[in-house]
Amino acid sequence: MWMLELPPFTLFFIGGLIAAMTRGKLRGAIMVAIPVISAIHLWTVPEGVHLQLAFLDYELVPYRADKLSLMFGYVFHIAAFIGIIYSLHVKDSIQQVATMLYAGSALGAVFAGDLLTLFIFWELLAFTSVFLIWARRTTRAYHAGMRYLIIQVLSGVILLVGALFYAAETGSLAFSYIGLEGVAGWLIFIAFGIKCAFPFAHTWLTDAYPEATPTGTVILSAFTTKVAVYALARAYPGTELLIYIGAAMTCFPIFFAVIENDLRRVLAYSLINQVGFMVVGIGIGTALAINGAIAHAFNDVIFKGLLFMSMGAVLHMTGRINGSDLGGLYKTMPKTTLLCIIGAASISAFPLFSGFVSKSMVMAAALETGHDWVWLMLLFASAGVFHHAGIKIPYFAFFAHDSGLRASDPPRNMLFAMFIAASLCIAIGIYPAALYSLLPYDTGYNPYDATHVLAQTQLLLFSALAFVWLNLKGMYPPELRSTNLDVDWIYRRAIPSVLQKLFTAIWKADGALRQTVRGKLSQYQSIIANKHKGLGGLLSGSYPSGNMVLWVAVILASYLFIGFIG
Repeated sequence: MWMLELPPFTLFFIGGLIAAMTRGKLRGAIMVAIPVISAIHLWTVPEGVHLQLAFLDYELVPYRADKLSLMFGYVFHIAAFIGIIYSLHVKDSIQQVATMLYAGSALGAVFAGDLLTLFIFWELLAFTSVFLIWARRTTRAYHAGMRYLIIQVLSGVILLVGALFYAAETGSLAFSYIGLEGVAGWLIFIAFGIKCAFPFAHTWLTDAYPEATPTGTVILSAFTTKVAVYALARAYPGTELLIYIGAAMTCFPIFFAVIENDLRRVLAYSLINQVGFMVVGIGIGTALAINGAIAHAFNDVIFKGLLFMSMGAVLHMTGRINGSDLGGLYKTMPKTTLLCIIGAASISAFPLFSGFVSKSMVMAAALETGHDWVWLMLLFASAGVFHHAGIKIPYFAFFAHDSGLRASDPPRNMLFAMFIAASLCIAIGIYPAALYSLLPYDTGYNPYDATHVLAQTQLLLFSALAFVWLNLKGMYPPELRSTNLDVDWIYRRAIPSVLQKLFTAIWKADGALRQTVRGKLSQYQSIIANKHKGLGGLLSGSYPSGNMVLWVAVILASYLFIGFIG
């Protein structure tokens, strides 16, 4: 019975301690075994509250399981297992310990039944994951990690304040549907939005993920944003504002990804694009839409992880990741090339691949609920993601021009991890019923009807033709060594420029005002001096001190006389 009360994060935290004290093959074996053992245990856990305790006047629920949390729990175990295998060749204790604690924190968050427990794991996600960025040990990684940590901690502080307001308003800390009524609902919504990489709050992701280690980026891509997606699905299903935010998230990253040279940063933008589909599904809020959002989160962890792993392998073997420096690697890295193409087909939602069976659910739900223009935005985003992730990533990394690099395929553990992810992408695409059976609602959805298949195939075909035509005409944005500021341009360029102009105007006005005042004072001084001369120097003349003493004596005598008479 006590096993049911053992939260899934416990084994991962224990594994983190063991990883800190062991080395070599023993540490690797223990780290691989922990997600397997924990997943087997989680598979036997029934729905319900398995651990609760009283704190002050509130009831805390550190461990609650239902279909929503179990779904994320399953995929987090898969991600941890694949990520650990992928990083077995790494001998850095910091990365190994951080990986275990980070995965455990994500599991703690999705099984939290109250806002206080959620806050604790929310902050642990930040403090454990930042070491995967700093582990690269470069100046850029340090600064990106500091920014990442500050923003993530800020998100946690806002969550805590919102939880306190929520407790004051409702008398409870239960983590269930919250909505946007009241200050508490908005504060918690903002906290979730920051970690979910909402527009204008997303640059922490595109700044930090590409600066992490090759293995660290794979782990980072699996947990932080997906915990936020889970939190939104738990607290804000059916919130219409999420539809518009999610639609924006699916579209704006496309423009930055197309012109970006760093291929891992391209994938970071693509991650925001895919999270946008999930956010739209949560905002629509129907059974089909929620199922689509959760299923797409499940699939995205796997196929996005596969793409990050393939780019991590390129970076590990060549030391380069910019598209302008790569090309022709298919000759010497054929296995990595094939596995990357499978990931690209999955994220592009090719039929018979995992992305197709989940993305189509969200788009179908948008049509069913009358959000036609949102559907059009999702259609545009689907074409865009095929361009920047489905074509650009494998094309510029493995094909395009011959860069002269002759790197071999990566170590076997990295290839095996990519093989597992690729196999899941294909298996889920061919047999989606296995995935659908785990979802919260039974909708009877069939992705492989003629309409869905033909529409998606036509979209992919015309997108591919557009890419080829733009390349032949020399109109496709070239891979240039540059830095794209994104919305950071607002405070790095726009705000300093506006402030500079504002203060320049203020200083000019201040100088003109001072000069005017000085001129007026000089005029008044001249006038007063002239008046004194006109009075014959009455006020400015000099008198002997004896006369002054005499007048003082007269005044004192007069005062004494008046006092005597009175």
